[in-house]
Amino acid sequence: MIFPRNVLKEINQYLQSPEAVILTGMRRTGKTTILNFIQEQVGQENKLFLDLENPLNRKFFEEEDYERIKASLEFLGINFAKRAYVFLDEIHHIKKLPSVVKYFIDHYKVKFFLTGSASFYLKNLFTESLSGRKLIFEVFPLTFREFLTFKKVKFKIPERITEITKPVFDTIDRLYDEYLLYGGFPEVVLKDTAPAKAKALEDIFTSFFQLEVLQLGDFRRNEVIRDLMLLLMQSTGSKTDIQKLSRDLKVSRPALYEYIAFLEGTYFIKTIRPFSRGRSTEVRKMPKVYVCDTGLANHFARLAAGHIFENSVFQNLRPRGEINYYQKKSGVEIDFILNQEAAFEVKISPREPEIKRLKELSKQLGLKDCKMISKNYSELEDVIYAFML
Repeated sequence: MIFPRNVLKEINQYLQSPEAVILTGMRRTGKTTILNFIQEQVGQENKLFLDLENPLNRKFFEEEDYERIKASLEFLGINFAKRAYVFLDEIHHIKKLPSVVKYFIDHYKVKFFLTGSASFYLKNLFTESLSGRKLIFEVFPLTFREFLTFKKVKFKIPERITEITKPVFDTIDRLYDEYLLYGGFPEVVLKDTAPAKAKALEDIFTSFFQLEVLQLGDFRRNEVIRDLMLLLMQSTGSKTDIQKLSRDLKVSRPALYEYIAFLEGTYFIKTIRPFSRGRSTEVRKMPKVYVCDTGLANHFARLAAGHIFENSVFQNLRPRGEINYYQKKSGVEIDFILNQEAAFEVKISPREPEIKRLKELSKQLGLKDCKMISKNYSELEDVIYAFML
């Protein structure tokens, strides 16, 4: 059974557009499943699906003469006299693929749907080659609402805090606790037992390390990246102290910046920069780091409840746009500012003075909206719960 994902609503607008639709994101987030779902949505018979992790399928695209590639695709059933739809999974295995895609878009108006695990490579390879001919969509681990869909939950989450009584809260919170503990990777969510979920998380980490770091990264000191991944998971929600990391890992700061850029480019982590109305202030402050999924962070780092909860809120805000944080010199801060418009402060059990401070600070910054997000049940009027995001 294929469960609908939020990103499909965006992609559906472009099923017939001329641009190539590219799905990228962390490994094992469901890109291939989404690609298969889109293939089913496209009603025409003149279509082809190829998995480029299979070396035999890569051979079709290794010809220097692109007309010979056309002959191979015709052999596989594509009729170029009509609109053709080509679905290619794991495109990062073929470096020259962007120019191949450009050729077939320009000469034969082929509609491409493509997936790749590593934006680190996709963005570098595709930026110039397919300028004006591509639409990139990012696929993340499940949001909590998607998680509920995968769990086949029937109820709808109330939109207003006044509708969430204590019994309603307890019902939803039990599911949110599972989401906090094991995260939002689809295969983990669909496992029935705790040992099976833990094994799936370990497989995801191993797969990422072997296929992204070892095969695609081509770094001389892979053990340093492994240790860095573990340290960053332990630092979830904290500022990245490059000097300390450099000292602990015995690696130069330029190399460390390169490793962090790689881990961010392949979606394992996300760094968020300070919010500032003036760019000079932003540059001086350190970014914070969050892990792509609370399940990975919890399984490998055993973080405190507050850090895991904060990472889960980040995970649900991330698909909505740009995220920053804000901190005054006095230490007063706002955990997340979304699209430079809305503030979100995350607390296990918020108190009235904290809500008042958030409102005042948001007003000073000229933000349109602010929300205090509580993990525990609260009778305060000005809070929402993470499961309402």
